[in-house]
Amino acid sequence: MALNLVKLCVGISSVAELEAYRASRARLLGNSGEELHVHRTRMMPRRAAQIAGQGSLYWVIKGKIRCRQNIFALEASTDGDGKSCCDIQMLPQLVRTVPQPKRPFQGWRYLAEKDAPADLDLGENQQNDVEIAGELARLGLI
Repeated sequence: MALNLVKLCVGISSVAELEAYRASRARLLGNSGEELHVHRTRMMPRRAAQIAGQGSLYWVIKGKIRCRQNIFALEASTDGDGKSCCDIQMLPQLVRTVPQPKRPFQGWRYLAEKDAPADLDLGENQQNDVEIAGELARLGLI
């Protein structure tokens, strides 16, 4: 069974804003954004073997898990100050999920597959679909 990570997306207020931020960062770094997306975090997960190539990173935006990215690899690295850290390498596609409330926390947390929110299959009217799915989830209907 795959294991996932969940992380707060600080300073971002929507999935669209996260996508725009990632696109602007890709332009700044001189890549097309189609390569792996790397997010650096302080601690390497002890259960990395259960995550890499199998799990996803679920992003918490404004108090709810709203999207995820498939994790390709977890690599030990060193930051500019010589401190050890972990580079989470993810596929660039953001997959929207059924909004699921999540209380604030620091760093990242493990998220079992059985506790992860379902993916949303969005049609043409994406904003309404997200709001409706969130309300249905709140009522316990999905």
